[in-house]
Amino acid sequence: MKRLLPLFVIFFGLHLFLDAQPAFPGINPVFTDTIVPRIDISIDPADLDAIYDNVESDIEYPATFIFKTEHISDTVYEVGFRLRGNTSRHSGKKSFKISFNTFNPGRKYHGLEKMNLNGEHNDPSIMRSKLSWDLLRTFELPAARSNHIQLYINGTFWGIYANVEHIDEEFMEKRFGNQDGNLYKCLWPADLKYIGSDPDLYKFTAGDRRAYDLRTNVEGDDYSDIAHLIDIINNTDLSQLPCELEKIFNVPDYIKTLAFDVVISNWDGYAFNMNNFYLYHNTSTDKFEFVLYDLDNTYGIDWFDIDWAVRNIYSWSPGSGERPLFDRIMEVQQYKDQYSFYVQQLIQEILNTSTLFPRINYLRDQISPLVPLDPFYPLDYGYNQNDFLRSFHEATGAHVKYGLKPYLLTRIGSANLQLENNPIVPVLKYLDSNHPRMNDSIVISAHVESDTDQTIVELIYSMDGETVMTKSMLNNGLTPDITSIDSIYTTSVTGFNQAGTFYYQVRVKKPGDTFFDLQPCDPIPLSIFESLDPDLVLNEFMAGNDATIMDDFGEYDDWVEVYNADPEPVWLGDKYLTDDLNQPQRWLMPDTIIDSGGFFFIWADDDNRQGKNHTNFRLSKGGEELAIMESEDRNSTVIDYLEFGTQTDDISFGRETDGGNLWIPFDNTTPGYSNLSTSSPLQDSGDNPLKVYPNPFTHGVLFLNKNVSVFLFDISGRNILQMTSTSQIDLTDFPAGLYILRTTDGESVKIIKH
Repeated sequence: MKRLLPLFVIFFGLHLFLDAQPAFPGINPVFTDTIVPRIDISIDPADLDAIYDNVESDIEYPATFIFKTEHISDTVYEVGFRLRGNTSRHSGKKSFKISFNTFNPGRKYHGLEKMNLNGEHNDPSIMRSKLSWDLLRTFELPAARSNHIQLYINGTFWGIYANVEHIDEEFMEKRFGNQDGNLYKCLWPADLKYIGSDPDLYKFTAGDRRAYDLRTNVEGDDYSDIAHLIDIINNTDLSQLPCELEKIFNVPDYIKTLAFDVVISNWDGYAFNMNNFYLYHNTSTDKFEFVLYDLDNTYGIDWFDIDWAVRNIYSWSPGSGERPLFDRIMEVQQYKDQYSFYVQQLIQEILNTSTLFPRINYLRDQISPLVPLDPFYPLDYGYNQNDFLRSFHEATGAHVKYGLKPYLLTRIGSANLQLENNPIVPVLKYLDSNHPRMNDSIVISAHVESDTDQTIVELIYSMDGETVMTKSMLNNGLTPDITSIDSIYTTSVTGFNQAGTFYYQVRVKKPGDTFFDLQPCDPIPLSIFESLDPDLVLNEFMAGNDATIMDDFGEYDDWVEVYNADPEPVWLGDKYLTDDLNQPQRWLMPDTIIDSGGFFFIWADDDNRQGKNHTNFRLSKGGEELAIMESEDRNSTVIDYLEFGTQTDDISFGRETDGGNLWIPFDNTTPGYSNLSTSSPLQDSGDNPLKVYPNPFTHGVLFLNKNVSVFLFDISGRNILQMTSTSQIDLTDFPAGLYILRTTDGESVKIIKH
């Protein structure tokens, strides 16, 4: 039976439209915080001694990992285990990194390649980091998922740790839908000052690492993008800064992040200590994203003899020019007003003590019984159970100048007194469109935040730069808008029956304002493509293949099915498949002819060494774009395109009919053959449905529960076996993989050979 999931998408012809704002992945079992999960590490004692004897080493030692809750008990063998952190390596309570793919490349646990177990030795409450990550997510900013866990090593209780999601390319894909951009881990002294036009100048080192440490695309080692960003930040005339900076940097979300940083007194970040942040070049928008990292030195923890709870929110950096990104943002009045707006929003809505304090109490009470048992908790500062309980209500001395709750009350009070409450120009961000072809609706959306509910939002557009027209954008929950409570304003434009370029901008104002704010500064070009022959379409895909189909290498990888709806055979050898229109020639399809009405199956596994139908990219479970492209000599035009949202494990997404307009999810997948068969595989039919056993199987003969005439199809849809009136089939000599057994009466069963 087909199962229709609650997908937040709108359909226009063959194209899906989605807003471009960051995604927020759900809390999977690894990060559950309704209980305190237990993690067991079994490791050779000699290896454990070596880890503690060489604290600066990043050598990973093999270990066995066990994750336990009331309902889960998972064991993963041969994980990598080592220390992590900087100064914490020399603390009594150390932090650890677990890597699932060190000894088994490509392996993940619940979608994670690594886990960070942080000792939080500076924080007697063991709460500041966890609370910060939770509040960031509530404030709708990209943030690591986290929880508290109990750690045991070789059967001995090692204490309470903060399990914080590792920030890497997987993190970026889950938030932004791509992972192929440059990701820079920025540590002290990453001040974003201009030191020259040569990109290699920004590869300078501090200690044994780069201050701007490129973590992806390391073979290319190309720093030209971050050098350009730093140049724009430092050297652009202030009157032109908004136009130039917003072309390459997600300024609104950085301002929002800055407000969060200052309110929780994260002095160990960029704006004060030029430390602990990531810059990611988001290839979907071609803009940099600013992502926070390491949030334990917050809420009044101090090493500088500064009262962070009352420090002026507009004078956060050490001095003018020391932190050019912060300083120049504050010099633009419109940005400064937005910053004030976000500070006020944060302290009024997110840090509401009537709901926040009970949440803090809940998390405190979860771990309180474990604190006296933690053998490493007292080692660094002599903390005990009484210090743990006091730390929520009062200072514990030394570097902990505030209890957690008193800090929040003091900070909220001081920030309110300092706020300059000027009216703001509505904040417009996440401007996005669909990718239309001739006669399709052109759909434009924008996320708008304002200090009034009566914002006026308009689309300004033209075709090929001719007559400029205006159309209202609405947030009313009516087509094409999705819902009236998401701050996303949407409109659609029709009537374009020829190929060309559609130019658009969006302008916003509040009632009573004289002028609109027009964004971006230059109109955005949007190509309208011709309807192209051949009629080759994306027909079905799965971006979360956890246990449905295994390839010839024993791997459960993402996959895509292409269908030829053209009346003639089509040669694929000059066509491309891509998940990024900025890279139209991403993966060249193989030298294969697909018959009319035929299917071609592709593994999207980023491992094209495994065969001609294995791509050099993976799909994003968090949602992204996917397209079939013409060759470069045919202008890389789009043959078929879709954008999809967050996907569910082992549920495919496909056209209800092969080549049709409507896309729906299938719990009975049909990789390599007709989607019309989804009503029959694995379903009972009649009083005596076809059954096959054993299934899955490894060797020998399969037995059927009745005598029938059958056809056997492989993953590519080829009929490879036909038998008349039989109750058993010998598949001993057939390779491992997925097969479909279909009777002449239309019943079908999916068969898996390991």
